[in-house]
Amino acid sequence: MALTKEQKNSIIEQYRRDEKDTGSVEVQVAILTTEINTLTEHMKEHKQDKHSKLGLLKKVGKRRSLLDYLKREDVQRYRELIKKLNIRK
Repeated sequence: MALTKEQKNSIIEQYRRDEKDTGSVEVQVAILTTEINTLTEHMKEHKQDKHSKLGLLKKVGKRRSLLDYLKREDVQRYRELIKKLNIRK
């Protein structure tokens, strides 16, 4: 269920803001979104998996707070990111 190093690197390549960027809000949200999508698929098959459900809810909360921060700081970047990741608001 965890992302492989290659998957994470490709996400970083796609969403980074400059050459050395590995931890900007956009990158963190993109990684969390990928993990959330993976866990959502897992939960469809394993409905009784309480531990994974807790992890999923924590990741969703973390992503929400990062998106709220980005919205406060730079609305344009926020709008571009949710459009790019296809996140509904």
